[in-house]
Amino acid sequence: MPPKPSIRKEEWERRLHDVQVTKSDLNRLVMDYLVIEGYKSAAEEFSQEANLSPPVDFESIESRMDIREALQRGDVEDAITRVNDLNPEILDTNPALYFKLQQQKLIEFIRQGRIPEAIQFAQDELAPRGEESPEFLSELERTMALLAFDSTPNAPPAIAELLSPAQRMKTAGEVNAAILESLSQGKEVKLVGLLKLLCWGETLLEEKMDFPKLNVLEGTFGETGKL
Repeated sequence: MPPKPSIRKEEWERRLHDVQVTKSDLNRLVMDYLVIEGYKSAAEEFSQEANLSPPVDFESIESRMDIREALQRGDVEDAITRVNDLNPEILDTNPALYFKLQQQKLIEFIRQGRIPEAIQFAQDELAPRGEESPEFLSELERTMALLAFDSTPNAPPAIAELLSPAQRMKTAGEVNAAILESLSQGKEVKLVGLLKLLCWGETLLEEKMDFPKLNVLEGTFGETGKL
């Protein structure tokens, strides 16, 4: 098998330098990051400095962050109220998301030791939805399995993780994505998407030639043929 062609680091960097990226494009990437991650004050300031119109109303950023904070502290009812105040259609048209919020509410009942309320809530609100969807039923059964263990360390990881902070973050992330979609805004930071595209492109190119690969953490290129 003949050796793959290679390109030296200096030549690779020269070619990249020749690629034209406008300041306007960079500014939009920064604004996209600030909006999606919820940095309202920074987005307002950057909008003025860069003379750039925001893709969404700044007040919607604050509303999203209030909803995320409510879910992260376990106040699901407050989060649902705020979502409906922002746009009632988000939950009306997304039964899977509404179920996730109700599931999170059930988890919070169990976390607080309010077992009778948890059982009643599961019977009244979640069991009927479980009858409509095998996926909902599976998630309900997984959540109710928490009641079978006296302490979280004794529970299987797939069940114990429901009481972890990561579960609250996951629910908050799904709600945030749904709100962004309702605002016709991308659900993922464009910079993240570009990094994924970069990794995909490098993988394809690596099959055909040796070239300096980007170290994303350091922002530098390695030598040709080295990781």
